[in-house]
Amino acid sequence: MAWLSLIVAGVFEMFGVAMMNKLNRERSWQAISQLCLGFGGSFLFLSLAMKSLPMSTAYAVWTGIGASGGAILGMLLYGESRDFRRVFFIVMILGSAVGLKLVG
Repeated sequence: MAWLSLIVAGVFEMFGVAMMNKLNRERSWQAISQLCLGFGGSFLFLSLAMKSLPMSTAYAVWTGIGASGGAILGMLLYGESRDFRRVFFIVMILGSAVGLKLVG
């Protein structure tokens, strides 16, 4: 259950990052409320996951999902560069998070 909470926290983090981009493009109460929902949900589910997962592992996986997911959303939704090197380093972020799980 903790791993599911951590994945949900990462998805909320990705949503929050996307809403940060939306807020920068359009200043509206809807964008602000979606931003708060995204990051609020992210912190809520992260705290639930950390009740049974070590902080170091949970935080590393959460930031890995958020960072790589935000970069992937930027490529898919906002036309950001899909250069091979960017994709390679996104894979390295995710691989590092998986590696922490395997050794921890």
